Amino acid sequence: MTASDLPPRLGSLTFHGPLSEDRAGRMVARLAAASPATVLDIGCGWGELLLRVLESVPGATGVGLDINAEDLARGRDLAKERGLADRVEFVEESALGTSRGPVDAVLCLGSGQALCDPEQPYDPGAVLRELRRLVRPGGRVVLGEGFWERSPSEAELAAMWPGAHAGDHLELGPLVDLAVESGFRPAWIESASGEEWQEFESGYRHDTELWLAAHPDHPLAAETRERVDGQRSSWVNGYRDVLGIAYLTLVPVTGS
Repeated sequence: MTASDLPPRLGSLTFHGPLSEDRAGRMVARLAAASPATVLDIGCGWGELLLRVLESVPGATGVGLDINAEDLARGRDLAKERGLADRVEFVEESALGTSRGPVDAVLCLGSGQALCDPEQPYDPGAVLRELRRLVRPGGRVVLGEGFWERSPSEAELAAMWPGAHAGDHLELGPLVDLAVESGFRPAWIESASGEEWQEFESGYRHDTELWLAAHPDHPLAAETRERVDGQRSSWVNGYRDVLGIAYLTLVPVTGS
């Protein structure tokens, strides 16, 4: 069995999260206005936002950290296509306790778990403290973090990911308050729209759904179908319109 026999992975996504072109453009413009010389992307995937920041800030350099080799290879290919290969490094390593800071700008979009002890419950406070450690005075952090749009019901929690419970996320107000307590000022607060979520969730599975329709008897079809059906169900029957993603542009408080 060769790689071409396998179902495709995430080929219909530009960003690995519910993020539109328009919102990404505004984020990049705000970051570029601060003229960062060094950028660190935590859990970068293929680093689309990182590459766009580097394109917008001539001379800036960046490092993307992730543990998925396939995504990192895609990032390196994109960097070569855009003439950025000499200004960005995609590194396959854990971000836990990383020494690759401080830098002028830190991106952490939906990847806070990369900064937390995997043996402990997820802790957004620990994420924010690590981000504060990794950013230089006067720098910027863009954090994409899950939050509850409203309190989930027991039925909704049961339909989400295994072991989902109400303590998995904060609501938006407490999340922003926690960022302030962690030594930041929230320079910009926004959250993914319903349309951005739909584009992401559909795009996440689009190529694989097409593959399943065309290869129903493939040796990998049964396990792939079970996985994809479970992912889709957890969204449409569980966290749709309940789980949000906040995009916080944070500025460290001097001396904190």
